[in-house]
Amino acid sequence: MKTKLIAPSLLAADFGNLQRDIEMLNHSQADWIHVDVMDGRFVPNISFGFPMMKTVQQHATKFVDVHLMIVEPEKYVEEFIKQGADLVSVHYEACTHLHRTIHQIQDLGAKAGVVLNPSTPVLMLEDIIADVDLVLLMSVNPGFGGQKFIENTYKKIAETKDLILSNNSTALIEVDGGVNIDNAARLFEAGADVLVAGNAVFSAESPERTIELMKI
Repeated sequence: MKTKLIAPSLLAADFGNLQRDIEMLNHSQADWIHVDVMDGRFVPNISFGFPMMKTVQQHATKFVDVHLMIVEPEKYVEEFIKQGADLVSVHYEACTHLHRTIHQIQDLGAKAGVVLNPSTPVLMLEDIIADVDLVLLMSVNPGFGGQKFIENTYKKIAETKDLILSNNSTALIEVDGGVNIDNAARLFEAGADVLVAGNAVFSAESPERTIELMKI
């Protein structure tokens, strides 16, 4: 799979015109479509559920990247995969049996990612890094869009890359939170493979051009 991927987050889309925004992404240079699922328990906000996923499934033609910010994700991963998720990422902090959940996702035919909150050290992934397809580093505290990027993320990208290489893992590194045109190039240079961008894309005068500029 090629790297230097852009995954616009539908959390920042116009929910009243979701089909329109998804079709815009289909025709843009975006590589993935990122779906943030929040339950109001693991994070202090509520977002997409299965009805919204049905809209994504009906209209998205690109790789669908689902980020579950929920407790007990193992109860819901099968339904998200049935509704079109190509990759499902679960939080290290939310999974009591992370190894089991990662393999549950993969056995259901999707790629599996593990997510770290900003305060969770990368070394916590040492025993799972060889099993996952992706590591998602949160560069803001999860729950709300439009937050300021946490600068320590650059250090965590380097640490994650070292962990991946030392364990012969093929996992991609994804970064989510506060990503924009100003820091995209530096994040790719630091070792990120996939950048999630919400407000930076959907609040831009030309979302398609913004996506192009992030990939340069």
